Amino acid sequence: MRRISRMMATVVAVLSIMVFSMASALAATTSTIDWNDSVVRVAGYGVAPANARTPGLARLMARRAAIADGYRQMAEAVAGVSVDADTTVEMAAVSSDVVRTHVSAVVNGARIVSERVVGDSYEVIMEVPMFGVRSIAGAVMGRPDRIEAFPSPVASVAPSPILTTGSAESSKGSSAASAPAGRAIGGFTGLIVDCRGLDLNPVMSPAVYNDNGQPIYGYKNLDYDKVVENGMAGYAKDMDQARRAGSNPLIVRAVSLMKHNSCPVLSTADANRVLIENGASHFLDKTNVVFLR
Repeated sequence: MRRISRMMATVVAVLSIMVFSMASALAATTSTIDWNDSVVRVAGYGVAPANARTPGLARLMARRAAIADGYRQMAEAVAGVSVDADTTVEMAAVSSDVVRTHVSAVVNGARIVSERVVGDSYEVIMEVPMFGVRSIAGAVMGRPDRIEAFPSPVASVAPSPILTTGSAESSKGSSAASAPAGRAIGGFTGLIVDCRGLDLNPVMSPAVYNDNGQPIYGYKNLDYDKVVENGMAGYAKDMDQARRAGSNPLIVRAVSLMKHNSCPVLSTADANRVLIENGASHFLDKTNVVFLR
Protein backbone atom coordinates (compact mmCIF):
# COMPACT_ATOMS: atom_id res chain seq x y z
CA MET A 1 0.00 0.00 0.00
CA ARG A 2 2.85 2.39 0.86
CA ARG A 3 4.50 1.53 -2.43
CA ILE A 4 1.35 2.49 -4.34
CA SER A 5 1.09 5.75 -2.39
CA ARG A 6 4.71 6.60 -3.21
CA MET A 7 4.06 5.87 -6.90
CA MET A 8 1.00 8.13 -6.90
CA ALA A 9 2.93 10.92 -5.23
CA THR A 10 5.64 10.61 -7.88
CA VAL A 11 3.07 10.76 -10.68
CA VAL A 12 1.45 13.87 -9.21
CA ALA A 13 4.83 15.57 -8.86
CA VAL A 14 5.77 14.75 -12.44
CA LEU A 15 2.44 16.01 -13.73
CA SER A 16 2.82 19.25 -11.81
CA ILE A 17 6.27 19.82 -13.30
CA MET A 18 4.98 19.10 -16.80
CA VAL A 19 2.01 21.43 -16.43
CA PHE A 20 4.19 24.24 -15.07
CA SER A 21 6.83 24.00 -17.75
CA MET A 22 4.39 23.76 -20.65
CA ALA A 23 2.17 26.53 -19.29
CA SER A 24 5.13 28.86 -18.84
CA ALA A 25 6.23 28.34 -22.44
CA LEU A 26 2.80 28.64 -24.03
CA ALA A 27 0.73 30.89 -21.74
CA ALA A 28 0.87 33.84 -24.11
CA THR A 29 -0.85 32.02 -26.98
CA THR A 30 -3.18 29.43 -25.48
CA SER A 31 -6.28 31.31 -24.30
CA THR A 32 -8.88 33.27 -26.25
CA ILE A 33 -12.03 35.15 -25.30
CA ASP A 34 -14.02 34.67 -28.49
CA TRP A 35 -16.74 37.33 -28.51
CA ASN A 36 -17.99 36.32 -31.96
CA ASP A 37 -18.81 32.79 -30.77
CA SER A 38 -19.41 33.80 -27.12
CA VAL A 39 -17.00 31.25 -25.66
CA VAL A 40 -13.79 31.23 -23.67
CA ARG A 41 -11.36 28.86 -25.35
CA VAL A 42 -8.02 27.57 -24.06
CA ALA A 43 -5.39 25.09 -25.20
CA GLY A 44 -3.81 22.91 -22.52
CA TYR A 45 -0.51 21.13 -23.09
CA GLY A 46 1.28 18.29 -21.33
CA VAL A 47 4.28 16.05 -21.94
CA ALA A 48 5.01 12.57 -20.66
CA PRO A 49 8.05 11.83 -18.49
CA ALA A 50 10.99 10.26 -20.31
CA ASN A 51 10.89 7.20 -18.06
CA ALA A 52 7.25 6.27 -18.75
CA ARG A 53 7.09 2.46 -18.87
CA THR A 54 4.98 2.12 -22.01
CA PRO A 55 3.91 4.39 -24.88
CA GLY A 56 0.30 4.02 -23.77
CA LEU A 57 1.07 5.14 -20.22
CA ALA A 58 3.15 8.03 -21.55
CA ARG A 59 0.25 9.22 -23.69
CA LEU A 60 -2.19 8.91 -20.79
CA MET A 61 0.07 10.91 -18.46
CA ALA A 62 0.61 13.59 -21.10
CA ARG A 63 -3.15 13.87 -21.61
CA ARG A 64 -3.78 14.23 -17.87
CA ALA A 65 -1.15 16.95 -17.70
CA ALA A 66 -2.72 18.76 -20.66
CA ILE A 67 -6.16 18.68 -19.07
CA ALA A 68 -4.77 19.98 -15.77
CA ASP A 69 -3.03 22.78 -17.66
CA GLY A 70 -6.28 23.51 -19.52
CA TYR A 71 -8.28 23.88 -16.30
CA ARG A 72 -5.64 26.20 -14.83
CA GLN A 73 -5.63 28.37 -17.93
CA MET A 74 -9.42 28.35 -18.10
CA ALA A 75 -9.65 29.68 -14.56
CA GLU A 76 -7.32 32.54 -15.46
CA ALA A 77 -9.06 33.31 -18.76
CA VAL A 78 -12.58 33.30 -17.27
CA ALA A 79 -11.42 35.60 -14.47
CA GLY A 80 -10.49 38.20 -17.07
CA VAL A 81 -13.86 38.27 -18.88
CA SER A 82 -15.55 41.69 -18.61
CA VAL A 83 -19.05 41.40 -17.16
CA ASP A 84 -19.75 45.08 -17.76
CA ALA A 85 -17.75 48.26 -18.21
CA ASP A 86 -16.54 48.28 -14.61
CA THR A 87 -16.49 44.63 -13.48
CA THR A 88 -14.59 41.50 -14.46
CA VAL A 89 -15.53 37.97 -13.43
CA GLU A 90 -12.64 38.00 -10.98
CA MET A 91 -13.94 41.16 -9.30
CA ALA A 92 -17.44 39.69 -9.05
CA ALA A 93 -16.08 36.47 -7.55
CA VAL A 94 -13.98 38.31 -4.97
CA SER A 95 -17.02 40.22 -3.75
CA SER A 96 -19.33 37.19 -3.42
CA ASP A 97 -18.74 33.66 -2.15
CA VAL A 98 -21.81 32.51 -4.09
CA VAL A 99 -20.47 33.90 -7.36
CA ARG A 100 -17.04 32.40 -6.68
CA THR A 101 -18.59 28.96 -6.14
CA HIS A 102 -20.65 29.23 -9.33
CA VAL A 103 -17.68 30.41 -11.38
CA SER A 104 -15.59 27.51 -10.07
CA ALA A 105 -18.32 25.08 -11.12
CA VAL A 106 -18.42 26.59 -14.62
CA VAL A 107 -14.63 26.29 -14.98
CA ASN A 108 -14.68 22.70 -13.74
CA GLY A 109 -17.36 21.95 -16.31
CA ALA A 110 -15.19 23.10 -19.21
CA ARG A 111 -15.76 20.92 -22.26
CA ILE A 112 -12.97 19.30 -24.24
CA VAL A 113 -13.78 20.06 -27.88
CA SER A 114 -10.69 18.52 -29.48
CA GLU A 115 -7.44 16.78 -28.54
CA ARG A 116 -4.38 15.53 -30.35
CA VAL A 117 -0.72 14.58 -30.07
CA VAL A 118 1.56 17.47 -31.07
CA GLY A 119 5.13 16.31 -31.43
CA ASP A 120 6.27 15.18 -27.99
CA SER A 121 3.34 16.84 -26.23
CA TYR A 122 -0.42 16.39 -25.94
CA GLU A 123 -2.92 19.18 -26.68
CA VAL A 124 -6.49 19.59 -25.49
CA ILE A 125 -8.77 22.44 -26.57
CA MET A 126 -11.36 23.34 -23.93
CA GLU A 127 -14.29 25.74 -24.00
CA VAL A 128 -16.68 27.39 -21.57
CA PRO A 129 -19.80 29.20 -22.89
CA MET A 130 -20.44 32.79 -21.92
CA PHE A 131 -24.21 32.30 -22.18
CA GLY A 132 -26.64 29.42 -21.88
CA VAL A 133 -26.86 26.47 -19.49
CA ARG A 134 -23.95 26.36 -17.00
CA SER A 135 -22.45 29.51 -18.44
CA ILE A 136 -20.40 32.42 -17.15
CA ALA A 137 -23.46 34.66 -17.39
CA GLY A 138 -25.46 32.34 -15.15
CA ALA A 139 -22.64 32.42 -12.60
CA VAL A 140 -22.06 36.17 -12.37
CA MET A 141 -25.18 38.02 -13.50
CA GLY A 142 -27.73 38.54 -10.76
CA ARG A 143 -31.46 38.72 -11.37
CA PRO A 144 -32.68 42.36 -11.16
CA ASP A 145 -35.47 43.19 -8.73
CA ARG A 146 -37.69 44.30 -11.60
CA ILE A 147 -37.62 44.90 -15.35
CA GLU A 148 -37.40 48.60 -16.12
CA ALA A 149 -39.34 49.98 -19.08
CA PHE A 150 -37.44 51.33 -22.08
CA PRO A 151 -37.26 55.13 -21.95
CA SER A 152 -39.40 57.34 -24.13
CA PRO A 153 -37.81 59.16 -27.06
CA VAL A 154 -36.48 62.62 -26.28
CA ALA A 155 -39.43 64.85 -27.17
CA SER A 156 -37.33 67.85 -28.19
CA VAL A 157 -35.38 65.92 -30.87
CA ALA A 158 -37.01 64.57 -34.01
CA PRO A 159 -36.18 60.93 -34.74
CA SER A 160 -34.07 60.21 -37.80
CA PRO A 161 -36.37 60.49 -40.84
CA ILE A 162 -33.79 58.56 -42.84
CA LEU A 163 -32.40 55.65 -40.87
CA THR A 164 -28.67 56.30 -40.86
CA THR A 165 -26.29 53.61 -41.98
CA GLY A 166 -22.79 54.99 -41.52
CA SER A 167 -21.42 53.16 -44.60
CA ALA A 168 -22.42 52.19 -48.12
CA GLU A 169 -22.04 48.52 -47.13
CA SER A 170 -25.01 48.77 -44.77
CA SER A 171 -27.41 50.82 -46.90
CA LYS A 172 -29.44 47.95 -48.30
CA GLY A 173 -33.06 47.14 -47.64
CA SER A 174 -35.53 49.28 -45.70
CA SER A 175 -32.81 50.61 -43.41
CA ALA A 176 -32.74 53.58 -45.80
CA ALA A 177 -36.51 54.05 -45.90
CA SER A 178 -38.19 57.33 -44.92
CA ALA A 179 -40.60 57.58 -42.02
CA PRO A 180 -42.71 60.50 -40.81
CA ALA A 181 -41.37 62.01 -37.59
CA GLY A 182 -42.55 60.12 -34.53
CA ARG A 183 -43.93 57.18 -36.49
CA ALA A 184 -42.46 53.72 -36.94
CA ILE A 185 -41.64 52.13 -40.25
CA GLY A 186 -42.07 48.75 -38.54
CA GLY A 187 -40.96 45.28 -39.55
CA PHE A 188 -37.39 45.48 -38.31
CA THR A 189 -36.02 42.18 -37.03
CA GLY A 190 -33.09 43.51 -35.02
CA LEU A 191 -30.60 46.30 -34.44
CA ILE A 192 -27.07 46.60 -35.80
CA VAL A 193 -24.88 49.29 -34.24
CA ASP A 194 -21.85 49.97 -36.41
CA CYS A 195 -18.93 50.72 -34.08
CA ARG A 196 -16.13 49.96 -36.50
CA GLY A 197 -13.13 52.23 -36.18
CA LEU A 198 -14.03 53.23 -32.60
CA ASP A 199 -12.06 50.50 -30.77
CA LEU A 200 -15.06 48.95 -29.05
CA ASN A 201 -14.26 46.76 -26.00
CA PRO A 202 -16.69 43.80 -25.78
CA VAL A 203 -18.43 43.06 -22.47
CA MET A 204 -21.11 40.59 -21.42
CA SER A 205 -23.55 43.30 -20.30
CA PRO A 206 -23.22 46.35 -22.55
CA ALA A 207 -25.54 49.33 -22.73
CA VAL A 208 -26.46 51.74 -25.52
CA TYR A 209 -26.70 55.47 -24.81
CA ASN A 210 -27.86 58.56 -26.63
CA ASP A 211 -25.52 61.52 -26.88
CA ASN A 212 -27.21 63.16 -23.90
CA GLY A 213 -25.85 60.33 -21.76
CA GLN A 214 -29.23 58.61 -21.33
CA PRO A 215 -29.21 54.78 -21.54
CA ILE A 216 -31.73 53.50 -24.07
CA TYR A 217 -30.86 49.78 -23.83
CA GLY A 218 -29.49 47.96 -20.81
CA TYR A 219 -29.50 44.84 -18.67
CA LYS A 220 -32.40 45.95 -16.47
CA ASN A 221 -34.69 46.49 -19.49
CA LEU A 222 -34.60 42.78 -20.36
CA ASP A 223 -35.88 39.43 -19.18
CA TYR A 224 -33.14 37.89 -17.00
CA ASP A 225 -33.51 34.35 -18.32
CA LYS A 226 -33.27 35.60 -21.90
CA VAL A 227 -30.09 37.54 -21.12
CA VAL A 228 -28.45 34.52 -19.49
CA GLU A 229 -29.47 32.29 -22.38
CA ASN A 230 -28.55 34.58 -25.29
CA GLY A 231 -26.60 37.54 -23.95
CA MET A 232 -27.59 41.15 -24.54
CA ALA A 233 -25.78 41.57 -27.85
CA GLY A 234 -23.64 39.72 -30.33
CA TYR A 235 -20.33 40.96 -31.72
CA ALA A 236 -19.36 40.69 -35.36
CA LYS A 237 -16.72 41.91 -37.79
CA ASP A 238 -19.05 42.56 -40.72
CA MET A 239 -22.67 42.42 -41.85
CA ASP A 240 -22.42 38.81 -42.98
CA GLN A 241 -21.70 37.76 -39.38
CA ALA A 242 -24.59 39.81 -37.95
CA ARG A 243 -27.25 37.12 -38.41
CA ARG A 244 -28.51 37.60 -34.86
CA ALA A 245 -30.20 40.83 -36.02
CA GLY A 246 -32.33 38.92 -38.54
CA SER A 247 -33.07 39.49 -42.19
CA ASN A 248 -34.25 43.11 -41.93
CA PRO A 249 -32.14 44.89 -39.30
CA LEU A 250 -32.30 48.55 -38.37
CA ILE A 251 -28.75 49.84 -38.88
CA VAL A 252 -27.32 52.85 -37.06
CA ARG A 253 -23.83 54.24 -36.62
CA ALA A 254 -22.34 54.88 -33.17
CA VAL A 255 -21.02 58.44 -32.86
CA SER A 256 -18.74 57.58 -29.94
CA LEU A 257 -18.19 55.15 -27.06
CA MET A 258 -18.38 55.54 -23.29
CA LYS A 259 -17.77 53.48 -20.15
CA HIS A 260 -14.21 52.44 -21.01
CA ASN A 261 -15.14 52.11 -24.69
CA SER A 262 -17.62 49.33 -23.98
CA CYS A 263 -20.93 51.13 -24.60
CA PRO A 264 -21.95 52.63 -27.98
CA VAL A 265 -23.36 56.15 -28.08
CA LEU A 266 -25.94 57.09 -30.73
CA SER A 267 -27.08 60.50 -31.86
CA THR A 268 -30.26 61.36 -30.01
CA ALA A 269 -32.13 61.35 -33.33
CA ASP A 270 -30.99 57.81 -34.08
CA ALA A 271 -31.65 56.71 -30.49
CA ASN A 272 -35.19 58.07 -30.80
CA ARG A 273 -35.65 56.12 -34.03
CA VAL A 274 -34.42 52.92 -32.35
CA LEU A 275 -36.89 53.37 -29.47
CA ILE A 276 -39.78 54.11 -31.83
CA GLU A 277 -39.05 51.09 -34.00
CA ASN A 278 -38.62 48.86 -30.95
CA GLY A 279 -42.06 49.94 -29.81
CA ALA A 280 -43.41 48.49 -33.06
CA SER A 281 -41.22 45.40 -33.48
CA HIS A 282 -39.74 44.67 -29.99
CA PHE A 283 -36.34 43.60 -31.31
CA LEU A 284 -34.59 45.04 -28.25
CA ASP A 285 -36.81 42.96 -25.96
CA LYS A 286 -35.71 39.89 -27.95
CA THR A 287 -32.01 40.90 -27.61
CA ASN A 288 -31.65 40.82 -31.40
CA VAL A 289 -28.76 43.27 -31.19
CA VAL A 290 -25.35 43.14 -32.88
CA PHE A 291 -22.36 45.44 -32.49
CA LEU A 292 -19.96 45.65 -35.41
CA ARG A 293 -16.37 46.23 -34.28
